[in-house]
Amino acid sequence: MDLGIKDRVAVVAASSRGLGQAVARGLAKEGAKLALCARASAPMDAAAEEIRRETGAEVMTRALDVTDYDAVRGFVAAVVERFGRLDICVANAGGPPAKSFAETTMEDWRAAADLNLMSTVYFAKEALPVMQRQQWGRFIAITSVAVKQPVEGLILSNAVRSAVSGLIKTLANEYGRYGVLVNNVCPGYTATARLVELSHRLAEKEGVDAAEIEARWARQTALGRVGRPEEFADLVVFLASERATYITGASIAVDGGLVKGLY
Repeated sequence: MDLGIKDRVAVVAASSRGLGQAVARGLAKEGAKLALCARASAPMDAAAEEIRRETGAEVMTRALDVTDYDAVRGFVAAVVERFGRLDICVANAGGPPAKSFAETTMEDWRAAADLNLMSTVYFAKEALPVMQRQQWGRFIAITSVAVKQPVEGLILSNAVRSAVSGLIKTLANEYGRYGVLVNNVCPGYTATARLVELSHRLAEKEGVDAAEIEARWARQTALGRVGRPEEFADLVVFLASERATYITGASIAVDGGLVKGLY
């Protein structure tokens, strides 16, 4: 199937590792031109070079903090200046720390809102007007199955990422008339560094081995295993494509059947 992504210009945030890197690689394999950003330049540049070597894609990079609006604005402007357009924007950021409600501070809540909600707002604020002028675009937010079913030990993520879902649904309604599709993709337990961090946090709290925590998560899914980053990326790439022309305002879980609710 030709996804129609060749020569499309895609921004992928937090793409030096994990889900962001998997999405960037998936888009590059379909012929997209990439603009990658992450907080640290060394791992991001290493990821970009690996993607160039594997796919031959044109890749630009910039080190920035996605909680800094001026930095995001400058980055998006630089992308449009270099490529002349912006077709796909994948808003992504690392998750807030694993804590119980009693362990959280007010600063934790402010930081979580900046990291996950406001960073998405910043990318939307800059990318959507470009897409509106083009009369074509795909804006995709990476959140978590926590927006459908709260995850133990992740109260900050459970709360703040749900706000992102509300934002995405509203943006889909506002920008659909301009040919811009806006969706939310919700990973479940996926084999990333973030998942390892959470498993060790819970293992320490419970006095068990991290492998037991990971096995417990696997048992909660219908498929009996955690996901692979590329499995998640495949859906994001499809939503970014010409084949996904009637999907907008959706929050789609890629979770191996973890979420037990009907929706």
